[in-house]
Amino acid sequence: MDGDLSSTATPPLEGCGPALADQLSLPKPLRQRVFEYVRGQGRTARSDISRALGISPGSATTLTADLIRANLIREVADPERGQGRGRPRVALEIVPEAGHVIGIKLGDDRHTAALSDFAGRLICDLTLPASTKARPSYQIVDEIGALLTGLLEKAGKTLRDVSGIGIGMVGIVDHAQGIVHWSPLLDSTDQAFGAAVEERFGLPVALENDANMLTLSELWFGAGRVKSDFAVVTLEKGVGMGLVLNNQLYRGSFGMGLELGHTKVQMEGALCRCGQRGCLEAYISDDALTREAATVLNLAPDTDGPASTMAALYQQAAAGHAPALRIFQRAGRFLALGLSNVVQLFDPALLILSGERMTYEFMYADHLSADVQALVLSQNKMPCKIEIRGHRDLHWARGATARALADMTDRLFNTETPA
Repeated sequence: MDGDLSSTATPPLEGCGPALADQLSLPKPLRQRVFEYVRGQGRTARSDISRALGISPGSATTLTADLIRANLIREVADPERGQGRGRPRVALEIVPEAGHVIGIKLGDDRHTAALSDFAGRLICDLTLPASTKARPSYQIVDEIGALLTGLLEKAGKTLRDVSGIGIGMVGIVDHAQGIVHWSPLLDSTDQAFGAAVEERFGLPVALENDANMLTLSELWFGAGRVKSDFAVVTLEKGVGMGLVLNNQLYRGSFGMGLELGHTKVQMEGALCRCGQRGCLEAYISDDALTREAATVLNLAPDTDGPASTMAALYQQAAAGHAPALRIFQRAGRFLALGLSNVVQLFDPALLILSGERMTYEFMYADHLSADVQALVLSQNKMPCKIEIRGHRDLHWARGATARALADMTDRLFNTETPA
């Protein structure tokens, strides 16, 4: 593999979830491993299950019969295998109606929700505008309530049809405790946000940093399904990162690692919105670019956000205005520095760049891959492939459905003994 930039996505596989075989070696109940294999394949035969999991045909038959009685999987005709003498060929698939989950992306100016069935298929989605100001957590819970109401009305369902909610939000999030230690959406720190949402709606809630949710979207539905190690770096109003190692989302010992945007690139440098100085985010985020634009181009920053200032800066750069171009190019060098550190530390096979800011191609055109390669020890032999993704908010919300589906599956099988 090379280090060239690419915007070509891997063709989608059938099913959802990590597709590599070593995912199945995790200490899970055998019945759960069978279930997840079926979901991962989309549609499969008992003989395939037997071979993939290394179990006898009799065990595969017994376990799948158990799952059929529980209404978790079902038999369907298998036209790909044809039909000879005797019984018609059949395959197995997840019963989609066996459960539903909702995934939510909480954003700086809009929220997006997606409703998924038990097979991971999208049923419908909804986006609503949101305040751009930091506010108390109860107000955001109210906004989630409006989002859920609209989404369920659109789908013709109620909360009783839902088994869990996944929520991704920008900030420093303790996924295990459901605590948001800091987020630009909230006006205070160390909020028990997950518990507040659970209490309000009476459903299990899985809370994650939003970059982790987008990474789960790639792991369950995208190119990451066939990669044991890959990274996702997001450029929105801030800088986020998610990392998959050995087919598993990596969070660190305390669940607050991989805050790439808050790694330091300049001692005593520019002030970041987190309150510290010298963070990468302080040099490549919208706030950073509009701050420079105000100084270099005499553009007044927006009172309600940087959108129009960014648009003006981009237009000037596109017209060949040298100072505007230099602002993007400087940000691109800092971006290359941040990405080179990711490559040097984790050696991923694939690094995906995503987010709204990827429209500003001056930050990553032609030179970015070369700049990254020049900063790592492997240099021109760097095996990491860099790809650009135009992810919409729906992709982030679908990652949240993946987290909710994973938690729902674990709850279904948690009384059984791991294989």
